[in-house]
Amino acid sequence: MTAQVKNVDALTREEAAQTLAELAEQIARHDQLYHQQDAPEISDAEYDELRRLNSAIEERFPDLALTDGPSGRVGAAPASGFSKVAHAQPMLSLSNAFEANDVVEFIARVRRFLGLEEAETVEIVAEPKIDGLSASLRYEGGVFLLGATRGDGTTGENITANLKTIADIPETLPPDAPAIFEVRGEVYMSREDFFALNERQTAAESKTFANPRNAAAGSLRQLDSSITAARPLRFFAYSTGETSEPVADTHWNFLSHLKDWGFSVNPLSRLCADSTEALALYEEIDAARSSLPYDIDGIVYKINRLDWQSRLGMVSRAPRWAIAHKFAAEQAETVLHNISIQVGRTGALTPVAELEPITVGGVVVSRATLHNADEIERKDVRAGDSVIVQRAGDVIPQVVRAIAEKRPKDSKPFIFPDHCPECGSVVMQEEGEVVRRCTGGLICPAQALERLKHFVSRNAFDIEGFGGKHIEAFRTDGLIKTPADIFRLASHTEEISTRDGWGEQSTDNLLAAIEARRHIPLERFIYALGVRQVGQSNGRLLARHYGTFEALSEAMAAAQDPESEAFSALIAIDGIGPSVAADLIAFFAEDHNQTVLNELAELLDIEPFIQAETDSPIAGRTVVFTGTLEEMTRGEAKARAETLGAKVSGSVSKKTDFVVAGPGAGSKAKKAAELGVTVLSEQQWLEMLNGEATP
Repeated sequence: MTAQVKNVDALTREEAAQTLAELAEQIARHDQLYHQQDAPEISDAEYDELRRLNSAIEERFPDLALTDGPSGRVGAAPASGFSKVAHAQPMLSLSNAFEANDVVEFIARVRRFLGLEEAETVEIVAEPKIDGLSASLRYEGGVFLLGATRGDGTTGENITANLKTIADIPETLPPDAPAIFEVRGEVYMSREDFFALNERQTAAESKTFANPRNAAAGSLRQLDSSITAARPLRFFAYSTGETSEPVADTHWNFLSHLKDWGFSVNPLSRLCADSTEALALYEEIDAARSSLPYDIDGIVYKINRLDWQSRLGMVSRAPRWAIAHKFAAEQAETVLHNISIQVGRTGALTPVAELEPITVGGVVVSRATLHNADEIERKDVRAGDSVIVQRAGDVIPQVVRAIAEKRPKDSKPFIFPDHCPECGSVVMQEEGEVVRRCTGGLICPAQALERLKHFVSRNAFDIEGFGGKHIEAFRTDGLIKTPADIFRLASHTEEISTRDGWGEQSTDNLLAAIEARRHIPLERFIYALGVRQVGQSNGRLLARHYGTFEALSEAMAAAQDPESEAFSALIAIDGIGPSVAADLIAFFAEDHNQTVLNELAELLDIEPFIQAETDSPIAGRTVVFTGTLEEMTRGEAKARAETLGAKVSGSVSKKTDFVVAGPGAGSKAKKAAELGVTVLSEQQWLEMLNGEATP
């Protein structure tokens, strides 16, 4: 669970780094529950609040931003049961707006990024944000051949057979459609069809669904497509993926083509001349949404001009040219029976409100995070209180406030424990942090258990059939203690097969799944280690920079000396910085961790990072930008360089290949000259990218 901050502007650097790490851990867990298991624990409102806090801290401390954190992650890895599909182009998520000012600032950011004058019109297409399951449809030669879920944004599940049962999805396209065409949209279920489905499920004594979104997701993920065919699913198309040729010059015209080709496009979508018109539509639809035949949780605004969309590109998990304006959260009153404490993988103690079950926004909720001791004190929440909780959509509820006038007379303030409830170790709060942590480290059973669960999780080793409950049971019975023990379980075959709920076949399946994971990509391995502040994106960033596990290990050992070149190179990686570097170095320096790493290196084949093939002249090169660029903004230059496979660094070293210097370039250009690094003008840089000059 994650820390809650009263005032982002008051955070110290240490506090900000820690909060970002906690946010990354919590959001990753909720992504998995929502996107993989269709079993969210929290509300969209709380989930969005976590991401909003993450973005606010990153904006104030950009060098602390975790490229592995929420900003660099989409959804969750695909679940088992379906074959996996690599998306030709990533299926991105969206950044969120919660107030009108956020939308105005979105347009302002677009203007700044593109260098537009205030007089330049920035048209916006506003579309209702359907609360369903994202899907991508691939047509070749006008025939629907492949359909997939979003998955983790890079790889999804092959659900072609199920998508072909949806009447809104045309099987063929007209001759004027591109030879290769991917259309993306949302699979959903109307409210009327949802209620009718639940009535049929109840009559058949089968599982009912909490809301239309879960019903749509559950129906679409049936291994038997005949079950999906019997479910009333619909599809709204709203964007494209890979295409062999352009379809239109604006998004509005693109939607028009989709309608002409037989796709359903939301009829409430509207072309707006500016943010004023877009916000007026938001208010109009918000007022009418209870009467709509389907669930929506906001409005999506997209820059209309496709050439501008191309220039804007993406940042981490989301495009710069679109934003989702969320509706306000729904609220309800319930009773808070107790406050329990959970101990996480990094030792963070998180208070959790145990609630009288209550239905909010169509979902029954019984627990809510209280974040930390400061949050409990600020809201003065106590056991026995009547409280207001809020949620929107499908994520964890948030305790908004206690109702003081209903408080029991014998009520007492909650006293946060000063010793770990799991191991009895002293609880400490480091200076500048909002989180209180167990100091037990590896002797704390809760931390050790959570680290093992993280190791086998979907985005790490992804060992099929070996979930958290199995990890807990195996560890309790002494079958595993460290991650390396997982790969020695074959020596316990007989003992496993005689356990309750296990047999010879299930044991063989487990051991086969473990054996299949002896080959692991470097970026997944790094993420699986559970280093604080190092998640999926930072794992990939480190893998890309160092290439092999051996090179990473050697660099971390050398980087223990803060005066070393290895340390300078580490903190110069764009997206790492001193805080993440400190956690990495500390992890690799710890003797117990080194023992585990050495054991794993002997047991596994840790595959080197494979750079995507590209004919770009700057692929694999390290670039530093300095000074004022005139043809494009700094952000656009950086985004384009990374898209073409370059590594963008914040400082100049002997390993820098190019320094692109605009007017006003100072110390970086001077240092490049001293080190003999090639310095390019902006024009020379653009000529290189366009193939007009040799690097």
